[in-house]
Amino acid sequence: MSDPRAWEMTVFLRVAARGSFSAAGRDVGMTPSATAKLITRIEERLGVRLVERSTRRLRLTAEGELYRERAEALLAELDAFDAEVAGGARCPAGTIRINVSVPFGRHCILPLLPEFMAAYPDIRLDLTLTDEVVDLYAAQVDIAVRAGPLPDSALLATKLGDVRRRIVASPDYLARRGTPRSPADLERHDCLGFNFRRAAAVWPLRTGGRLTDREVHGRIVANNGETVRHMALLGLGLARLAEFHIRADLAAGRLVSVLDEAMADSEAFHALYLGRERAPRRIRAFLDFMTPRLRAMLAGTAPGAPATSASPGSPPDGR
Repeated sequence: MSDPRAWEMTVFLRVAARGSFSAAGRDVGMTPSATAKLITRIEERLGVRLVERSTRRLRLTAEGELYRERAEALLAELDAFDAEVAGGARCPAGTIRINVSVPFGRHCILPLLPEFMAAYPDIRLDLTLTDEVVDLYAAQVDIAVRAGPLPDSALLATKLGDVRRRIVASPDYLARRGTPRSPADLERHDCLGFNFRRAAAVWPLRTGGRLTDREVHGRIVANNGETVRHMALLGLGLARLAEFHIRADLAAGRLVSVLDEAMADSEAFHALYLGRERAPRRIRAFLDFMTPRLRAMLAGTAPGAPATSASPGSPPDGR
């Protein structure tokens, strides 16, 4: 017995887009009354109201907005699945929605895209660079790269490596303000920070053999690591950044690392993707291509990467 829900979602999306039963009905070849009855049938099955009716224009409820988002994602996945099967197993196809931090995208993902796009001409990428953590389901993200502890969720994860963080400043800033020799010296320095909610104005540092969170202060905060890096290059203060982010700056002498002996700060980076029984071929193709290259980048062993003392990436894994 066929499942009518795909058709119901198609009609609902037309209603949401057109704002009326009559206009949506014309688009899909149904009468206004039949269109209204179909929406009512969906609401009765779900036990919630999806559409607020009025004499002027239909409006989606909060539940209706959620249903619209999920319906769009599901139908897009069905279209991609059909395209993939129709094309056989020869070449993955479809859109991959990727969410990564600004520094990771700028320094790790973007340099690899020319080779990837040449290898997979039928794949389209929808790339979002933001240091704000988004919900993969709500944002309809296929793959995200995250630093730090993994959330307890149905997401699958592939580890890319462990990345050391370093405190850096420009030679000009250190010449003007002096080089901090101990964590206590940070009290007299401008420490560049972040303005998103999850950011805390503390840097973990080892003092006397004990690791403690030291509160830092500064006059400027920003919403992404790439901006903080540029501020450090301009001599505006000290910055605590991932080593892959400032590796080239350190090698060129544009930035100088300080308090290395006190730093015991590293984070694991993972590629997260939605937990399905079988990930689409385009997702597997992206992960299979990117994972070994990103591991080499994070470990500082990629061709042409400056030498680094950061911890090497972990062996392949998934969960």
